[in-house]
Amino acid sequence: MEQQQQIDLKEQQQSCVVATLAANGNGEATFTTLAHLTKMTPVNIDFNDVTYSVPTGRKGSKLILRGVSGRFRSGQLTAILGPSGAGKSTLLNVLAGYKCEGAAGIININGHPRDLKDFRRTSCYIMQEDLVQPKLTVREAMYFAADLKLGSKVSKSDRKAVVDDILVTLRLHAARNTVTERLSGGERKRLSIALELVNNPPVIFLDEPTTGLDELSSVQCIDLLQRVALSGRTVICSIHTPSANILAKFHHVYCVAAGQCSYRGPVSDIVPFMSRIGLECPKHYNPADFLIEVSSGEYGYDWIDRMVVKIDKRRPVVLQAKLDAPAYKFDKKERFQISWWEQFSILFRRKMLQSLRDKNYLYLKIVLHIFLGFIIGGLFLDIGNDGSKTLFNFGFCFTCIIVFLYIPMLPVLLHFPQEVQLIKREHFNRWYDLGPYFSALTVSNIPAQLILCVLYLSMVYPITSQPIEAPRFIMFIATCMVCALIAESMAMAIGSTLSIVNGMFVGPALTVPLMLFAVQGIGDEAPLPIYRKIIMYCSYIRYGLEGLIVATYGNNRAKLPCPEEEIYCHYAVPRQLLRAMGMENLVYWVDLVALFVILFLLRALTYYLLRQRLRPNKTFRALHVIGRLVKSHLSMD
Repeated sequence: MEQQQQIDLKEQQQSCVVATLAANGNGEATFTTLAHLTKMTPVNIDFNDVTYSVPTGRKGSKLILRGVSGRFRSGQLTAILGPSGAGKSTLLNVLAGYKCEGAAGIININGHPRDLKDFRRTSCYIMQEDLVQPKLTVREAMYFAADLKLGSKVSKSDRKAVVDDILVTLRLHAARNTVTERLSGGERKRLSIALELVNNPPVIFLDEPTTGLDELSSVQCIDLLQRVALSGRTVICSIHTPSANILAKFHHVYCVAAGQCSYRGPVSDIVPFMSRIGLECPKHYNPADFLIEVSSGEYGYDWIDRMVVKIDKRRPVVLQAKLDAPAYKFDKKERFQISWWEQFSILFRRKMLQSLRDKNYLYLKIVLHIFLGFIIGGLFLDIGNDGSKTLFNFGFCFTCIIVFLYIPMLPVLLHFPQEVQLIKREHFNRWYDLGPYFSALTVSNIPAQLILCVLYLSMVYPITSQPIEAPRFIMFIATCMVCALIAESMAMAIGSTLSIVNGMFVGPALTVPLMLFAVQGIGDEAPLPIYRKIIMYCSYIRYGLEGLIVATYGNNRAKLPCPEEEIYCHYAVPRQLLRAMGMENLVYWVDLVALFVILFLLRALTYYLLRQRLRPNKTFRALHVIGRLVKSHLSMD
């Protein structure tokens, strides 16, 4: 039966079954094919005795997969079934290479041991949560994906033809101008699949693609995957309780029960297999439901052992010999099809377009800076040129540093952890390298920060009667701008590692010691001990504060006028104020260079943390294991 099914599948592939009927804009039926997806080298996946374990608190480790074996063939749509907690998603993650730490066993690609780096280049993993880039239309998202995956080696007209072909075939042509946030659940799922079909991957993994979809959308989604598989791809998806109609569209079923394989084979053989071990599937009963119920132990756990033993005897997995199929070739000379600069330019254009589209967020930040400009300007009205209020002007400088600490930091803490999830998906599926992405992210944030910084300072600077001198104003803006970028970098470093909830706690809490360290020794003429100086200059706020004070009162500024009602203004001479603050011998450029060094170090730290989030080294994996052990220990207590 299995051999006959393989023959039928090959005949279907040769007859180009990928053709599908789609409706054009006029409602007329047009015959379309995924022309760029028809030629494909077969990729078969064999695995034997695969195990996966996770560390626990006091019991050492927990075995999730208990020596499972199987074979997934090219041209077949395979469903991984199983009750909740059985290990079906874990098996999918291990085969896709998404989870490697704690996994063991043999995984072969066309009879050759899997090279994980090469395999990731030839496969894609569509996760359960439909993460798509916001503020882009469907067509724009597809064009950016085509530019990143196909590059300039493919002409613009050919890339456009590929995108239009996929959109029509996946029934997304009517929604091509719809922003991704407004797509329905089924459309978002189809878009997630469409984005990965652009570069013609031979192996596609999907984690529960029907989650959150109604019955009709689920049938349409599986029907699409069936057509993709028949074009010569190896399509593997975990799925939770499929209906009989959906189950019939799969070519191969792999069922997991308590970390073991309880069934593997064609859909049509599920009921006969259950009958052979002594269980009769009730008439008019969904075979998938019955298989999952037995695998969950509802009929007794002895039946699970019988199924495992029976399937190993009836359908033993014999690893494919190397001579039976060629190794899948991948050009190892090029890690990506496009250059570093092309990736950077494409990602920069995408980031800038998304920023300009997010008008509500942009308007909110503009209004907030204007509001703060009026409030802070009113609080420190006309004190910049008043010899009796120089100490209050010192407070104005400190307030500006605080504004450019919290305003750039808090929004990043809220949205960057979600962006990290998108980075993980796109980077894992080999869209781009982390370097071009991080560079594009860094450069794209500078214009908005510069505009908002100038907007705020152009209000408060004249309102507070600061010296209207171009060099001083430029120094003031430069210092505030670098401080804003430093605060943003701190938030990105925190958001790249922690969740939104934890990050919103750690970020503001971290700013408190930074402010306290920065104001040490101010007003005290006695020199600070060396250890306190070291702590003081560990805070970037100190450098920013010194830069603003020097920009305001340094460079031999003339004596400030003293109001008539004041008998004596002790700090009317700026040098006297600098001496009292311990800032008499400061050089502005030293503080500015120190700020740039801190900015560079924080950006490098963010890049390193993101790199470890995507591909952790042994140290970070050990820390992750320790963290899970601590959590499990606390939960047990």
